[in-house]
Amino acid sequence: MTLRLAPFAASLAAIAFTLPVAAPVLAQSEAAQTADERLRALYEADWEWSLADQATTHDEDGQLTSGDHFPSVTPADYERRLAHWEETLAALDAIPADQLSEAERINASVFRTNLEIAINDTRYREYEMPLNSDSSFWSGINPRPGRLTRAGDFQRYLGRLRDLPRYFDENIANMRAGLARGFTVPRVTQVGRDASMEPFTNADPDENPFYAPFADMPDAIPTAERQAMQAEARALIAEAVAPAYAELLAFYRDEYLAGARTTTGASDLPDGDAYYDTQIREFTTLDMTAEEIHQLGLSEVARIRADMEATIAETGFEGSFAEFIQFLRTDPQFYAQTPEELLMFSAYVAKRADATIGDVIGVLPRRRFTILPVPDEIAPFYTSGRGGLRSCLMNTYDLPSRPLYNAPALTLHECAPGHSMQAALAEERDAGPEFRRYTYFSGYGEGWGLYTEYLGIEMGIYRTPYENFGRMTYEMWRAARLVIDTGLHRYGWSRQQAIDYLSENTALSDLEIENEIDRYISWPGQALAYKLGELTIRRMRGEAEEALGENFDRRTFHDEILALGSVPLSTLEDHMRRWIAEQQSGD
Repeated sequence: MTLRLAPFAASLAAIAFTLPVAAPVLAQSEAAQTADERLRALYEADWEWSLADQATTHDEDGQLTSGDHFPSVTPADYERRLAHWEETLAALDAIPADQLSEAERINASVFRTNLEIAINDTRYREYEMPLNSDSSFWSGINPRPGRLTRAGDFQRYLGRLRDLPRYFDENIANMRAGLARGFTVPRVTQVGRDASMEPFTNADPDENPFYAPFADMPDAIPTAERQAMQAEARALIAEAVAPAYAELLAFYRDEYLAGARTTTGASDLPDGDAYYDTQIREFTTLDMTAEEIHQLGLSEVARIRADMEATIAETGFEGSFAEFIQFLRTDPQFYAQTPEELLMFSAYVAKRADATIGDVIGVLPRRRFTILPVPDEIAPFYTSGRGGLRSCLMNTYDLPSRPLYNAPALTLHECAPGHSMQAALAEERDAGPEFRRYTYFSGYGEGWGLYTEYLGIEMGIYRTPYENFGRMTYEMWRAARLVIDTGLHRYGWSRQQAIDYLSENTALSDLEIENEIDRYISWPGQALAYKLGELTIRRMRGEAEEALGENFDRRTFHDEILALGSVPLSTLEDHMRRWIAEQQSGD
């Protein structure tokens, strides 16, 4: 989960936001407060304000959830927020960092990074481009199965349905402003995305996915109350929701696609080179240039390619690398015959991971996760899988594009020990401010996810050379991203050049490759987080093993990273080096 400003509210089910506020009126003078107290007053006030501003609340169990309306996304509201963020950053700057305790120093680093990202995104008016190739403000609004369990959940959901037309109108106005100044996603990345809206334009509630939660409401809700909410939902879907989607669909097809830019690189956006630099910083949380990342990617691709060649030799396959890739992409033995078979394969990997996860991680969360298929309306252009607090998704669309040899690595990354487990541990933090439980930095989170694919070797997850090659193809995929993302957005690569590079170096299917390239084109910088984060964690582990020798315990090492929570990668490095020194001294 992410708790900072995101470019589209589709993520409300999985992403929350930290929207800073102006310095609060303090109950006592600054001179009488310690640095820690001043910082806590600042981020606690911010947290309360951000919940209200982003229409987020706590449910009856105290869990963070979407409220009864959507946040306002007008330019005036973003100007108001920007003023708050800048004032809050100034207040943070005024707190003497050298007087903070270690725990609050980390909190300050997270808080500052959130502020800087939010400020940069708003200055570049990212809200005028509230979509990319696989996510958008109009998707993910209808809850996943089982998310609504109490009357209050349904009442808040009804409130969001009532508010949906206003929210869509504001986003359409922002997109028109983006069109006017050439700040749009590339047209090529939006082909077929209009299909994701079509099911929601149906004015018949029984055929509209928004009604699904009301069709099977819990018996614990009294009959009369259930019936009243069902009747209201039917009316809202027919009279408000479906017409709003129909209006959005017409705008998207007739106006937005026609006017969207035909170029692909971020460098072609207004002030594009500077914008791309901010996105690199946002997603990697490192001070690296595009040029440095590109060269690192080339080096990693060469290293992993050598490992892949050695694994091909283990299989006994006689032929070239390209011929082996073609064999993997076409042989029926590597593919599920039904969506259920793919889901069950992934579930079995998750259960096998349960057998050894305690050998590599000491502290495990109480919360469980489920495995669900990617919703039908977005599956054709969605990524292969995505993890979250309550569930991880596996894409069952076009099964000949979903090889089972990739599923072990994908399941570890998205479910456990990856994103679902990581999010659960963050949520169950007993100490520290609440905003830290829901903060998510891609470099940390995706770096951990990719690292857990490597950890699968130690857990005994990869049973055949083919499954190990699947792990390698996933690692190669993330290394190639360093080359491709910077190639597209700094070096002027074409879409086809990027497709060819990923196809030549991985065993991903053609559909996966095209979807992924469109994602990188429409979401500059995000793809860089994975490999840079994983390399950071592996580098820290190498330093710990060398420094501690036989006293190194991988479980306590991993526990320390997970207990730290999502932080900028530079903060992770600083903290883990302090931890290594403490372990050496016996403190």
